[in-house]
Amino acid sequence: MAQPIHTRIFDAGQGYGAITGLRTLVDCTVVKREKRWWMYLCGAETGSHEIDMFSASLPEGAPLSATGWSLTARTDDPTRPALLAGKSRSHWWDGAGGRHCVSYARGWDPRAHAWVDRLYYAGAARDFMGPYAIGYLEWDDENWLDQEAPVFTANEYWERGSVYEPNLIYDNDRWKLWYVAGANQDDYLVQGYAESPDGRTKWSHHRIVFPPEDKVFDFCPARFEHGYEAVFARVNVSGAELPKTGLWWCEAEEPSPDISRWSEPIRISGPGPWKPVLLQSETDPNRRFVFHDNQYPNTTGRGIPIHFTVDCLEFDRQSLPKLAP
Repeated sequence: MAQPIHTRIFDAGQGYGAITGLRTLVDCTVVKREKRWWMYLCGAETGSHEIDMFSASLPEGAPLSATGWSLTARTDDPTRPALLAGKSRSHWWDGAGGRHCVSYARGWDPRAHAWVDRLYYAGAARDFMGPYAIGYLEWDDENWLDQEAPVFTANEYWERGSVYEPNLIYDNDRWKLWYVAGANQDDYLVQGYAESPDGRTKWSHHRIVFPPEDKVFDFCPARFEHGYEAVFARVNVSGAELPKTGLWWCEAEEPSPDISRWSEPIRISGPGPWKPVLLQSETDPNRRFVFHDNQYPNTTGRGIPIHFTVDCLEFDRQSLPKLAP
């Protein structure tokens, strides 16, 4: 497979099939839990401005694929998407501003003395543009439960009071977090890093991974048999000419916050995509799936001016040198 394959999975402009009560979907994370692949996404129902979380899945037992995803509908109304979790405890910090940029992670919780499944996300109390803090939903064997407070907030001057776009892994007994600080509307984006023994408290010193001039919006690492790989997005939120926007791939022996310890990045897409999720094929160890966001203009004159999409880019790891710009 010398060239990447691009697949559009969910498209606000085309609608969501039988689920008509959904206005938009964006910001996915993808994980196999037991025998089924799940996609957790953020979006808004028709007639609502509140951003919530929803889910989609592949058929039980099906291998990972860019196609075949079905949104989870409400049991009492198949035209509406099923809410993943309520906000009975978290509404004060993720209410009107909603839940954004979800990231799945599984790790050890010393307090519970157990392995836990979490969906980290950025929450905003008042406005969907932030400022944000980072918290999570946690699986209790039956449901995803909201938490009473965020677990990670801005505390450095360069974060300008807002942290979002979390990407987490559990490695070497530590919850490791890459995130964005700043604000899209200010064209100020800093990629940061911190780690914690429990994913809730005792976070290490917040450090800069990419400075604002690099325009790195997401950094998503993943563990493979040979080590670690990561895909990150450079974005253009100002409209200026920025030649390096798109998705980039790199690899390393360990998931270091020091970008110099990763290989020279290789560009794997043109401008547009963000919020990548990197996964390995179950049938070909060299094949990679990168689920990501994209968008295009709404030219109908009705509704929001931009249609958001959830897409997938597939490529062969062995072909990467040929893909370098």
